[in-house]
Amino acid sequence: MPKFLLFSLFLCLFGCSPSEYETPAIRGVWITNVASQVLDSRENIEAAVERCSRMGFTDLYVVTWNNATTTFPSKTVEAVTGTPIQPEFAGRDPLAEIVEAGHAAGLRVHAWFEFGFAAAYRDTTGGPIIRARPHWAARDTAGAIATKNDFQWMNAFHPEVQGFVSDLVTEVVENYDVDGIQGDDRLPALPSLAGYSEYTKMLYAEEHAGRQPPVYYRDYDWVRWRSAKLSLFLTQLCTRVLAKKPGLIISMAPSIYPWSEAEYLQDWPAWLNNNLIDYAVPQVYRYDMEAYTRELRKLTTTQVVPERRDRLFPGVLLQVDDYNPSVGMLDSMIRANRAAGLSGEVYFFYEGLAKFEDYFAERYGR
Repeated sequence: MPKFLLFSLFLCLFGCSPSEYETPAIRGVWITNVASQVLDSRENIEAAVERCSRMGFTDLYVVTWNNATTTFPSKTVEAVTGTPIQPEFAGRDPLAEIVEAGHAAGLRVHAWFEFGFAAAYRDTTGGPIIRARPHWAARDTAGAIATKNDFQWMNAFHPEVQGFVSDLVTEVVENYDVDGIQGDDRLPALPSLAGYSEYTKMLYAEEHAGRQPPVYYRDYDWVRWRSAKLSLFLTQLCTRVLAKKPGLIISMAPSIYPWSEAEYLQDWPAWLNNNLIDYAVPQVYRYDMEAYTRELRKLTTTQVVPERRDRLFPGVLLQVDDYNPSVGMLDSMIRANRAAGLSGEVYFFYEGLAKFEDYFAERYGR
């Protein structure tokens, strides 16, 4: 049996069951610590939660992990880098504060592990994690630290790296009353240009009669072998966290498929279709309605099975840099989602709400 087919068998035999979570209409928003001041104080958090509640939002996806630091005191990260929390938050616990405020307002709060297996951003040394653990680095065909879109990556196949990320997620689940956890296009993920560390080449050779991985990193079987490894990691992570907190909502916010697998080794339709995750929030970030509806059509007609389409909530781009959609474009995207039978969406990101406060308040406000 080809190695990449083992994932489906593994799910059938050993896969974790999704939570008993009944999917409602979701109106969610991502809250970041970049280009945003929400997490800078308890007062800012309370004001943001009040605004989200007033505008009819139901779910908050708050960043907990990016650029080798956390928005909560983490013993897992401190053991590797010596830094327990993002320095600006020293003496506070923004994650605890937003969970408390969110729950008081009746909102679900999800821990969003933004960087996943990415070690650093715009740091050619790989950042403090790779400097502390050089053998954790993902490598490209030239042997350099795997870098894509200015992100430097850990080797997502190395057992120590997998253990570190799994411990980080579990640390949050054990210590905070979060309603869910969320990965994105970096968890579980790895650029397909990576996979050429000595460890990964050895692992591949063990399963392929001593052969080395193809030099062409987009080779179909090579991509599938690696994506299946990441799917197995996700299965193990789900099993672990659900054992700690049954009923925990597990969601993923990947890129659009099949680009997600070709470029980042994420076969996320399999995760959703096989009940591994509770729901998916694919990043349908498009700048015109023709492109948006084209991607929506693929999602709902060829990629997600009918039985799981009620667990599909598109990610909608509300702001990036100085871009915001028009109110007409926003309204058209929401209408397209409803016409496709999808009962909600998640918006990137909180700071964009200011441009659409009247729109949301009039339609969904409390």
